Amino acid sequence: MSIDYDDQNIFAKILRGEAPAHKVYEDDDTLAFLDIMPRAPGHTLVVPKTPARNILDATPDQLLAVMKTVQKVARAVMKAFGAEGVLIQQFNEEAAGQVVFHLHFHVLPRKAGEPLAPPRSDIEDDAVLAENAAKIAAAIER
Repeated sequence: MSIDYDDQNIFAKILRGEAPAHKVYEDDDTLAFLDIMPRAPGHTLVVPKTPARNILDATPDQLLAVMKTVQKVARAVMKAFGAEGVLIQQFNEEAAGQVVFHLHFHVLPRKAGEPLAPPRSDIEDDAVLAENAAKIAAAIER
């Protein structure tokens, strides 16, 4: 499937260092950083470093690399936030809820009975994001 990739999307800018992000993990192929409008404390995004609009045009190698990082981050956010579970979300195209058109997975630590904030709600305080990023980075298994 041929889908246009916009290299001016916010995640592409973060990958190029043109926009700030609270990074929690990085390797040769992927980057994990906090969502600035978290639905739960520790809400982390995992992206491939190479262009892919979404799962529909990603290569098998991109998907493999991203899923390895998703698993690593999922374990870390559970540990860092004392979570009982982890929610993984991924959206493809606008009709399915995709807002940023660079392949990404949402990783959210979950505790029973705690509600999620609405999507695209308030921007979290930068100091809180920095603290949460440090907690997750410290919990990443290397």
